[in-house]
Amino acid sequence: MRQRLLPHPVLSAMLLGLWLLFQQSAGLGHLLLGALLALVIPVAVAPLLPEQVIFRRPLAVLKILAHASIDIVRSNLAVFWVLIHPDAKPTAGFVEVDLELTHPFGLSVLACLVTAIPGSAWLEYDRTRSMVLIHVFDLVDEEEWVRTLKTRYEQPLMELLQ
Repeated sequence: MRQRLLPHPVLSAMLLGLWLLFQQSAGLGHLLLGALLALVIPVAVAPLLPEQVIFRRPLAVLKILAHASIDIVRSNLAVFWVLIHPDAKPTAGFVEVDLELTHPFGLSVLACLVTAIPGSAWLEYDRTRSMVLIHVFDLVDEEEWVRTLKTRYEQPLMELLQ
């Protein structure tokens, strides 16, 4: 099979962008070295990467990012409120969520989103039961967590990937 020069063009673009961002310069030397890395790294890791992901509905990405941004800010404020009020007693707990999503990339994005939201952590995924176990710092309503995870994240990810 013939190897393409850019097996993962999005990864290459992101690597170049991050390289220039971290260098805080778009000078010729940084641009050339970043371009070289953006070409070589994806070719070197191509055998390790899963199949290429095809986004069915790219606008779902914006929906997911908007929901995640809102939830991250809201959760940061909630965790901050609990931490600065000594009389507030958080009720930590575990939530099991049955998932319909089976795409490996979608599951990894969902795990990153859940863990990025302060006060929650993706602990375990049971492939045989298609169930995820999540720890929540201040669990007020378990059904609300399940509903939020399924409607705000799982459904858009399924639209995007399947």
